[in-house]
Amino acid sequence: MLVLGTALVLAQAIAGHARGAPESFADLADKISPSVVNITTSTTVAQRSGPGPIVPEGSPFEDFFREFNDRTNPGQGQRPRRSQALGSGFVISEDGYIVTNNHVIEGADEILIEFFSGKELPAELVGTDPNTDIALLKVTAPAALPFVPFGDSDVMRTGDWVMAMGNPLGQGFSVSAGIVSARNRALSGTYDDYIQTDAAINRGNSGGPLFNMDGEVIGVNTAILSPNGGSIGIGFAMSSNVVTRVVNQLKEFGETRRGWLGVRIQDVTPDIAESMGLEKAAGAMVTDVPDGPSKDGGMKAGDVIITFDGKDVEDTRGLVRTVGNTQVGKAVRVVVYREGKTETLLITLGRREEAEGAIPAVAPTTEAPSTSDVLGMTLSVITEEMRSEMELSGNIDGLVVTEVGEDSEAFEKNIRAGDIITEAGQRKITSASDLEERIEEAKEAGRKSILLLVRRAGEPRFVALTLE
Repeated sequence: MLVLGTALVLAQAIAGHARGAPESFADLADKISPSVVNITTSTTVAQRSGPGPIVPEGSPFEDFFREFNDRTNPGQGQRPRRSQALGSGFVISEDGYIVTNNHVIEGADEILIEFFSGKELPAELVGTDPNTDIALLKVTAPAALPFVPFGDSDVMRTGDWVMAMGNPLGQGFSVSAGIVSARNRALSGTYDDYIQTDAAINRGNSGGPLFNMDGEVIGVNTAILSPNGGSIGIGFAMSSNVVTRVVNQLKEFGETRRGWLGVRIQDVTPDIAESMGLEKAAGAMVTDVPDGPSKDGGMKAGDVIITFDGKDVEDTRGLVRTVGNTQVGKAVRVVVYREGKTETLLITLGRREEAEGAIPAVAPTTEAPSTSDVLGMTLSVITEEMRSEMELSGNIDGLVVTEVGEDSEAFEKNIRAGDIITEAGQRKITSASDLEERIEEAKEAGRKSILLLVRRAGEPRFVALTLE
């Protein structure tokens, strides 16, 4: 079980009416138990020899110490050590497919499945997805295995009853019950969509199922928030609607195949929305468009993605998940807000796994040195000396921030010396006069702020600064 540390835990008693509970969970437990499994993994770890006495070669004591070592540490340095770990899982088909967490089986060279009946079978690894911490295993059984179906995690509501089953702390098959405490939790991953529950989950429950009251799996128990490693009633299960997509791909391809749009994006803040004339702070703002699907489809840095494949885009996290869940190679319509109006682009998605680590493209141009104080910053065009010192490629142009007033809004919004401003008002700039022109244009258009594209160590982001 993954444990998320917390520095401080506060408990507060709140008076309220007692919740009505089912008369018993026994019938549900009887129904689902045969499909839940315990998982034992074995890993070979090289045995390291401990420090021994240093005896000069040819010493009369050499044979004595060798014999002594062999008697006290037989096979030391030669026999590898076996390391074991425990977890949980569940059968999803009668022909032996089993779902668990990736961290339960990661690095294992042997995986043993124990069924509720006590029967044991070896399992083979079909595929894993570290992004969602899901793994798919397969056993070969002489007869059809009892299995459980997936339910729809999206219909679960905060307060709904749920039941967890697994192998907590190696104690064997164990059931706990609670409610859905929250939905759509994000812990650390790009594709996170966790159900939070107060059903007791501990180490060893990892990979086990979280059931609704119909005996359908609506989550895979993955992590707990705890200051001491034990359950304090804050557990997380990856939602079934994420898991089913991953499992289907692992079953078909042995790996995941997520859609890839090929852009860098950031959230639209209220001040960015105002500077662009957007009605509300929503969507995903494109900060960079490297070679790839979006560039081929006509996407530009500064576009705000409003809808993707017919779905409204609320923020960057939602867009990344939606794109990742879309079929590779599908041509999708993407509506963007550009220069005060919307445009519809047709983009054929690539595959994220093939594109990871792709180097973003950056923009062209050049110009001559001069400095200027604007919006609390001292700015200079990029000189050849600066280009060499900062290791900038020849196709990056703009204004280098050389100083930032600590009492300025620019400083508050994390603009620092060494940053490069490449765009203002969503148009490229190569000189201080370019920037001043953009500021005047924004004022004439009634804008209260201007949008700057700022790069730091190659990473772009948009910053809106209030006009003076």
